Order: sequence, then structure tokens, then C-alpha cells
Amino acid sequence: MSAIRFKALEDSLTHKPVKVNHSEDRAITFYACNVFDDSKMAQYLPEGVYKKVKKCIAEGINIDRELADHVANGMKQWAMELGVTHYTHWFQPLTEASAEKHDSFFTLANGTPVESFEGKVLAQQEPDASSFPSGGIRNTFEARGYTAWDPTSPAFVIGSTLCIPTVFISYTGEALDYKTPLLRSLNALDKTATAVCKYFNPETKRVNGTLGWEQEYFLIDEALFAARPDLISCGRTLMGHNSAKNQQLDDHYFGSIPERVMEYMQDLEVECHKLGIPVRTRHNEVAPGQFECAPIFEEINLAVDHNVLLMDLMMKTARRHNFRVLLHEKPFASVNGSGKHNNWSMATDTGINLLSPAKDENGNLRFLTFLVNIIKAVYENADLLKASIMTAGNEHRLGANEAPPCIISIFLGAQLAKTLAILKEETEKGKILTPSVKKSVKLNIEQIPEILLDNTDRNRTSPFAFTGNRFEFRAVGSAANCASSMIALNSAVSGQLEKFKQELDAALAQGGSLEDNVLAILGRYTKQSYSILFEGNNYSDEWKNEAEQRGLNISGSCPEVLKAYTSEKTISLFESLKVLTKRELEARQDIYAENYHKKIQIESRVMVNLAMNHVVPTAIRYQNLLIENYRGTKGLGFDELVENRLDTIKIISQHILNIKTNCKDMNTARKNADTITDNLQRALAYSQNVKPYFDKIRHAIDQLELIVDDEMWPLPKYREMLFCH
Repeated sequence: MSAIRFKALEDSLTHKPVKVNHSEDRAITFYACNVFDDSKMAQYLPEGVYKKVKKCIAEGINIDRELADHVANGMKQWAMELGVTHYTHWFQPLTEASAEKHDSFFTLANGTPVESFEGKVLAQQEPDASSFPSGGIRNTFEARGYTAWDPTSPAFVIGSTLCIPTVFISYTGEALDYKTPLLRSLNALDKTATAVCKYFNPETKRVNGTLGWEQEYFLIDEALFAARPDLISCGRTLMGHNSAKNQQLDDHYFGSIPERVMEYMQDLEVECHKLGIPVRTRHNEVAPGQFECAPIFEEINLAVDHNVLLMDLMMKTARRHNFRVLLHEKPFASVNGSGKHNNWSMATDTGINLLSPAKDENGNLRFLTFLVNIIKAVYENADLLKASIMTAGNEHRLGANEAPPCIISIFLGAQLAKTLAILKEETEKGKILTPSVKKSVKLNIEQIPEILLDNTDRNRTSPFAFTGNRFEFRAVGSAANCASSMIALNSAVSGQLEKFKQELDAALAQGGSLEDNVLAILGRYTKQSYSILFEGNNYSDEWKNEAEQRGLNISGSCPEVLKAYTSEKTISLFESLKVLTKRELEARQDIYAENYHKKIQIESRVMVNLAMNHVVPTAIRYQNLLIENYRGTKGLGFDELVENRLDTIKIISQHILNIKTNCKDMNTARKNADTITDNLQRALAYSQNVKPYFDKIRHAIDQLELIVDDEMWPLPKYREMLFCH
């Protein structure tokens, strides 16, 4: 095995920067060249058809089959000019990956070969639904499911295949994907936010959710990746002592990008731009071997599609550069994990960012209205938001190194925190806000646009932070589909805005000005949700203790957190907004729980295999060498040195015993857990009874790594994997 490790190291040294010949034209000349976007529709569709399609998309009207035939014809003509021969409905099942089934344009018409692509196949397809996670919605013998075209997200070409973004539903109409409830949540957000916005801007007709994600990832040399069975099967290292130098000098963050990595990044950017993914930022992240890319903000549905597509492009592009991309949230212990910060906001059709402070009183009252309602929404639905980002991988990351903890809290910055403190204080006094207090509140807000950078600092420790004109949901994991957190956040805010409108209408019916009634309600909301506001260090143990005293949920157990999906509060919220039914929520909880216990199951099997077939035999071989040396030198006058060798032999024996004992006990715990049929209960059993053995086994292995002769150690070490770029 050590020969494999050193062969991998040797191969990694031969991997030089790969120059990929792309057009020398700048991105603006080929941006979205492989996307059937608005400009392509205008070019390839008859003018009347183009206008009808635009109207349907803008107003949310279904596109009929006749219109779909025209779109399909133009789409096929455009795609064939790019060399396309196949098409696929591209969808996002609940598997943390996209799915596609390719069909050829080729067919036979009365025995004659023709190329055909009609509106009916553009609009709807029927993939097998039985092999995708359904949480009991579909049985194996009930295979039928449907994909349906989402015209709000443009089709695109990869290689020789036309990809059509679609939703994925069961034969009985339940959502089996991320896109279906995401679109429903966006419709709900549009409806409720527009209704509230009209109090301040009556001309508002539509509100769109916007998203800018930040994708963190690790790159590892392909040869070293292939020599680590845990990376191949689990996406993370299950063992490995931290290197003497990792990130403690902070010299990697924003440092000079290695040439080989830069070639990869440039290649990836070109592929992204061709597909209309507006990536703009690239840099080294905090941990060695860790990097980040980020795009310009987009409408949420399109941003989610682009992120899912990006993750696929990252992996494909990496292979051309002899890299492997690690999207796991915690692939290496003792250094930073990877997140996918979701920067979320709302914008009106008139161009107003609803989370941007304004310079006029009406604009700031609007801003404060949406800000406080979002805080209230997060407070009331903190468990749901946590469930939306909790996975087996993110469970490892949250609370470790620089990741936010498993406690949902909100950071506002000094100026806004002061503003809300005034609202809370006046409410606690039981008084209606006086003119002087109103003036103070307004002035505090009005100062923000002028000195925003000074008054709204960034809090990297906060899981949900206001950063000037948006909220940054930092707790989302790097491998996640952004739709999960966006569905929860959109729905929570939609439900809260609906309640606010009902209360405001009732108050206005009793008299008083809009301003007085709005501030009175916002003051009450601030008091009710004040415990979720925290301006300090979320990493500290003191905050964990304080959060528990405040009544906030501090659980970091994924199976425990997933219970929020079927709480009465969650079911009531989603059903009232028609985003997800009780059955669909139960199915998702079941799917996520099953995914959790299967990942822990795989990791436990891989760990036992590595421990018993790789590490222990190596340790025994080295121990035998020490024993021979001990016997050969005993009595030669080096008694103290000989006794030290004997101590090392004993230490190795103890570590080997600990590994064998814990591996055996973990196998027993795993087999017991596998007898449980309910997925959530099985996930709990894996979390409570199987997972605790990981650290015990790892500790013994990592100690052996420090003792065993380096030339004998079978697995690439952290210092090799993190620094060979």
C-alpha cells in the first residue's frame, strides 16, 4: 500500500498546468452562446410567437401545445446549428444531483429517417419515478412520474445534448424534486411581498426573490484522490492527522492562486459563461487547497439552476486538469469546511431592492417593515430553516473551525441593532412611539446609506447576517441544492408577510396613520423575536450557553433537526401557502433521514475496511520491525533506548487493540441500527450509536500515523493532499 501512496505522490508531481485552448475573445463576446435565452428566442421564433411566450412567462400563464410546437421548432433549429443530436429533460430529484435521460432527434416516419422535436416532448416527458427517492409517495411497482418544462429557466446545450429545465412530479401530482416547491414558494413570496409593498409603492406589480450564492470547494490532485478510498467512496477523509502547517498562518486566504489552479478556474469560467452562468469572483479560501467562486445575483429559480449546473461543470472540468473537486462540507479535519453562502433579497418590478435602506421616510418605513418581518419569520421558523440546511456532511461542518454553529441567530450590525432596540424598548414600556422616538428611529435608518460600511460590519460567525442590502444565509452547506434553504426561507417570509398584512389591515380599519400602525406592529414583532438577534461571536461557548437560556434550539443532530419538517407549525405554513402538502413534507423528512443513515452506513463500512485492511496490517509490520530491533539490541548496553522501543511497541499494541475493539463494536451497532425499518428512527440510531465510534477509531489511527515509519504508511497524508497543487 505504501507503494501506491508514493506512486500517487510521484504522479502528482508530473501534473503540470493544463493549457486549454479557448477562444481569445472576451467573455462578453460568447456569454450565453449555448443558452436559448431571450435573444435566441427573438431570433428563432416568429415575432407573434415570441411575444406570446414572453407574455406567458411574465404573467405565469401556461404555454399551450400549439405555442409549444412553435417553440420546439425554433429551439431545435437553434440547437442543431450547434451540432446537437439529442435532447433531455434536465431535473433535480431529491438525490443532491441533477438527472437526465437523453433521447435522439432521430426517428422514423413511415420507415424514413427524420429529425423530430415537437411541443409535446418539449412540454412533458415520463421518466421512471420508482428509482428516485420518493419517501413512500411512489412504490417500486408504481413507476410512472412526469417531468414538465419550466419556461422561466432557459434551455441550454452541453456537448451534443439540448437540456430543458423541468419539474419532476409523481403520477398523482406530488413534488419529487426541488424545483416544484421552489417555484411554488416564489409565487407565494411574490404574492405576499407585493401586497405589503403596495402600502408604500402602489405601482408595484411584482416582487422577485434574488439569490447570489458563493461556492466553496477543495481541489485535490487526482492521483492522491485515487489513493484514498475514503475520498472515493465518502467524499471526505475519515482519518488523517493534521499537518504541522495547515491554515494557522492565514497565508492561503486571498493569496496568489497557484498556476495550475488558475488554469482550472479560467477553464471553468469559460464553460460557465457559455452556459449563461454569470460567475465573476474567484479566490483562495481560508484552508489550504480550498477555493471559491461566486456569480452576479440572479432571480432565485435561475440562480438555483445555475448552481446545480455549476457543480456538475466543476467536476467535469477538474478531470481535464488532473484534479478532483471535493464538495463535501468537511473533507478534512482541523481546517475550515466548505459552505455555500446564500445571499438572499427581494426586488420589485420597479427596480427597488426591498432590503436596501432608503434616503426618504417612506422608503425607510418600507425597508424597516420588510427587515422586521424577516426577523420575525426566521425567529418563528428557526427549526425549519435549520432542517433545510442540515445533512450528514453539514453536520460535520457546522460549529467546526469557522463555520456557524447549529444555532440559528441573526446579525444586524450596530446601527440596525440600535434601531430595533428602540422599537423594543418603547414596546416594553407599553407606549405608542412618540414623535421624538419616531424621529430617532428614522434617523438611525437614514444614516445607513451614507455610512453603510461603517455601520453594518460583517459577522463571519453568524449563520444569518444582514450585509447591507441582503441577508446572507451562511449556514448552507457546499454540496447542497440551494433550493432547499430557499424554499424554507421564501415560505417563512411569505407566511409572516401574510400575517402582517392581516394585522395591519385590521389596525388601519380602527383608524390612525399608516406610519403609526406599522411602527406599532413592528415594535411588537421586535419584542417577540428579540432573542434571536445576536451581535457577538457565534463560535464561543458562552454564546451556546446564552442561546440555550434564551430558549433557542441548539441541537446539532441532523436526525433530531429533521423532525421540524413534520411539525404542526411547518405543515400549517406550507399547506396554507400551497408550497408542500403534509404528505410531501413527510416524504421529504423520510428521504433526508434515509440519505443520512445511508451516508453514515457507507462511512462506517469504509472506515472499518481502511482500519482493518490497511492501517492495522501496516502498524503490525512496523511493530514487528521494532520487536526484531528490540531483541537484537537488548543486552548491548543501550538499555534506556531499548526500553523506549519497548514502550513504543506497547503503545502501538494499545492503539491496534482500540481500533479492533471499536471497529467490532461499531459493526455491531450498525447491524442493530439496520434492523430498524423507520428511516428517521434508523437515522437517530446511526447518529447516537454508530457515529460516536468514528472519533474513537480515528484518534487511534491518527496516533499510529505519527508513530509508524513514513515510508510504510499506506495513505496519502494531509500535508500531501492539501499542498500538492
